[in-house]
Amino acid sequence: MRYEKVIWAKFIERPNRFIAQVDLAGAVETVHVKNTGRCKELLLPGVDVVLSVADNPQRKTKYDLIGVKKAGLGLINIDSQAPNKIVGEWLENQGFDYIKPEYKYGLSRIDFYMERQKQKYLLEVKGCTLEKKGIGYFPDAPTERGIKHIQELIKARQEGYWAGIAFVIQMPKVTEVRPNVETHPAFGEAMEQAQEAGVKVLTLGCRIKADELLVDFQRVQGNFSF
Repeated sequence: MRYEKVIWAKFIERPNRFIAQVDLAGAVETVHVKNTGRCKELLLPGVDVVLSVADNPQRKTKYDLIGVKKAGLGLINIDSQAPNKIVGEWLENQGFDYIKPEYKYGLSRIDFYMERQKQKYLLEVKGCTLEKKGIGYFPDAPTERGIKHIQELIKARQEGYWAGIAFVIQMPKVTEVRPNVETHPAFGEAMEQAQEAGVKVLTLGCRIKADELLVDFQRVQGNFSF
């Protein structure tokens, strides 16, 4: 996926989870943050950030904050909408006969439903932007919604679906994602139960540029086999 127009700025502060203030060419600009997670270890005063120009010129904020440079790691894409977009693009080349995003299953909407030779697949997508000592962790804040999705995937697997979770690593170099049990122990327990039930885990590393995010095929782990 590509962004039409991007610009660099310096991060100043984040008054709330929806907006941030940045230094853009010497002027203070209020921008929308395209990630409601904490991102505390990333959005530090003075770091370089990437802004994309909003499509709607009438919007209150002219820019979206989509990326941030982390010392020792590089550019991280924090756009929470990006993982589903690039997984959708990636799935188009995985030999499925049918792909439907936002599929209603049980009491949830699972990110992708797919079919191949009459076999049914469900895939939930999670973006990973938290890194510690070269390892990715998810989530960066407690997520009851994430646990609900895992429970639905366990049920689907029991009903004969291929069911899986894809962690999209929106960072360079990182190849592994682990449950962040320090922040949300229950998520780690749910992941363990899911894998015991046969729910698969995929990790998709990415190639990251200021204006682009693509799946790095050499950093894809896992597949759609049972």
